[in-house]
Amino acid sequence: MEKSKAQDKTASKLNSIFYPKSMAIIGASRQQGSVGQALLANIIDSRFQGIVYPVNPRAKGILGIKCYPRVMDIPDEVDLAIVIVPSRFVPGILEECGKKKIKGAIVISAGFKEIGGEGIELEKKVQKIIQNYDISLVGPNCLGVMNTDIESSMNATFGTPMSREGNIAFISQSGALCVAVLDYAKESNIGFSKFISMGNKAGLTENELLLYLKNDPKTDVILMYLEDLVNGREFMRIARDITSSRTNPKPIIALKAGRTLLGAKAASSHTGSLAGSDRVYDAIFSQCGVLRGETLEELFDYVKAFSSQPLPKGENVAIITNSGGPGILATDSCIRHGLNIASFSRNTVKALQAILPPQASLNNPVDLIAEAQHELYEATLEAILKDKNVHSSIIILTATSFTEVDKIADSIVKTAKKFQKPVLCSFLGVYDVSSGIEILEENGIPSYRFPESAARVLSEMTKFNWWLNRPKTGIKKFSVNKAKAKKIIDSVKKEGRFFLLEHESYEVLKAYQFPVVKSSLARNKTEAAEAAQKIGFPVVLKIASPDILHKFDFGGVKLNLKNKKEVHEAYKEILENILAKKPKAKIKGVLVEKMASQGKEIILGMNRDPQFGPILMFGLGGIYVEALEDVTFRLAPIRELTADMMIMRTKTHKILEGFRGEPAYDIKAVSECLKRLSQLVTDFEEIKELDINPLFVYKRGKGCAIVDARIILGSS
Repeated sequence: MEKSKAQDKTASKLNSIFYPKSMAIIGASRQQGSVGQALLANIIDSRFQGIVYPVNPRAKGILGIKCYPRVMDIPDEVDLAIVIVPSRFVPGILEECGKKKIKGAIVISAGFKEIGGEGIELEKKVQKIIQNYDISLVGPNCLGVMNTDIESSMNATFGTPMSREGNIAFISQSGALCVAVLDYAKESNIGFSKFISMGNKAGLTENELLLYLKNDPKTDVILMYLEDLVNGREFMRIARDITSSRTNPKPIIALKAGRTLLGAKAASSHTGSLAGSDRVYDAIFSQCGVLRGETLEELFDYVKAFSSQPLPKGENVAIITNSGGPGILATDSCIRHGLNIASFSRNTVKALQAILPPQASLNNPVDLIAEAQHELYEATLEAILKDKNVHSSIIILTATSFTEVDKIADSIVKTAKKFQKPVLCSFLGVYDVSSGIEILEENGIPSYRFPESAARVLSEMTKFNWWLNRPKTGIKKFSVNKAKAKKIIDSVKKEGRFFLLEHESYEVLKAYQFPVVKSSLARNKTEAAEAAQKIGFPVVLKIASPDILHKFDFGGVKLNLKNKKEVHEAYKEILENILAKKPKAKIKGVLVEKMASQGKEIILGMNRDPQFGPILMFGLGGIYVEALEDVTFRLAPIRELTADMMIMRTKTHKILEGFRGEPAYDIKAVSECLKRLSQLVTDFEEIKELDINPLFVYKRGKGCAIVDARIILGSS
């Protein structure tokens, strides 16, 4: 209920920006080529459905519209102010807007935090004013806002014509990119519902805009260009609500650019070294169902299909081509992107036998041969789309001098409309097929320059369908001894240390019921031998010192000790090694640990991101973890399904399932460890980094064992 009220409030506030009944253009200009004149001209040319009030103290009228010296001189109510004045005047203008009870503002002006120094202070003043007067603000330093809905018909941008109407909303952090995107969209027959250049995000951020677009009836797909997120956790919650909606899910397709300090590398742990900012955003997007494009071209490839085609109900693709080579390329690309080449049913094969000439291929991909015309394309597509084993199709056309491209395009459109299955095309070439492509795209069937692009798009559509139909799971809570873990962590902090000794790390993990190997801290060789006898041979000895983080580097580890004599000798050697390499090291003793039987080596870890919080890692463990980087990341707390997906999204998963005759390993036990780790690092914000490497995983049903662990605390 509270969430719904918040959404209603957001919609009401943002209507002053997207559906204003009146607007003041403060800084409208008579000067040819100025931003102030270009924006006013765009408002007029877009046939804005409200009233426009230009504001300029030096003009009586601009472009035939009466002008006012100040916004306070406008006699009527004003919903939206568009501000195009030098940055130093913006705070004063917004103060007047507040007094005029204007509820929406778009600040086009630059010269704020993007220039640093005084600009930062100026932007802080702007934020204070809009908070005082509860003004919804887009910008500053932005291109503006566009709404193609005929109820508003508003192009409040400069330097770019009105977009055609469509069902795609675009949110961008770059104004310059907006101009290029609009130009590309026009050429590609792509229309927008809303188009927002956010600029510096001093007021409205991507989160408020997403909340608004969630319930916008004109928007079916949301496209985003991002350089950072203001509040990553809130973004995840809102995005997940949008992409997981039971009644009206909307795909969100994002292009994330730029490197930030969010994932700054920390040399103290493997997880810290691997958790770069791109990986953090991959994790964020994966957990809330946001599809990520790597390039602008990919972004538009995706949006063309998502905005016009139904989602595939499964992974099976049928390929129709009139040329063998492109069909093979499409096949390879489908398989590479995780799709299946559909096997046709007997009825479909019989239908194809009746339709196709003898030299044509009845297998998938179906090669119609070069002479194929529209009748053959139409009959083949219909037979294939009727097949329940087929979930989607890619149609490839290589034009010859006798190919009737337009008729083939018309046939594809006619047939595709009969079925609720996605049909994507690749009409190869440019000029020879341009009229056919136009027919396809005007009827909502995207055509791609190369078949590999069509395969990649189908893969993303299939992923989104899986997301919508995935099992819904919650966050599992285990019964743990949190008080015991807190006592250990507090004692370490009291000593002024920032990392736990291994036996302390083990005790924290035991409090959360992790499968830690048996161990005991010994303060002399006699205690070590007695502990070894009690634990059971063979054992491992490890130095316990607050001054030594990497034990192997100092000769502080001895493996596979089989009797008391070997323990005595190993204890002595470890102390000699430490004293030789670091004479002033404080020594707490030596950890005696059960020598665990060898299993598959896995790494579990956590790095606490300064903005997003704890990021969990799973992957191939051992000494090559950073070299091979077969790892996945997710933000804690994780849901039960997320733990399983972290494992499945790695190559290591194939090994754990049982590769080339090897037995299957206990994936369920690893998944439980991930969920326990999620609970631990969520409970203790002071844990900055954590590595469990290796975690030995045994055969299915035999569990796993932690044989090394490192916990590092934050300095705050």
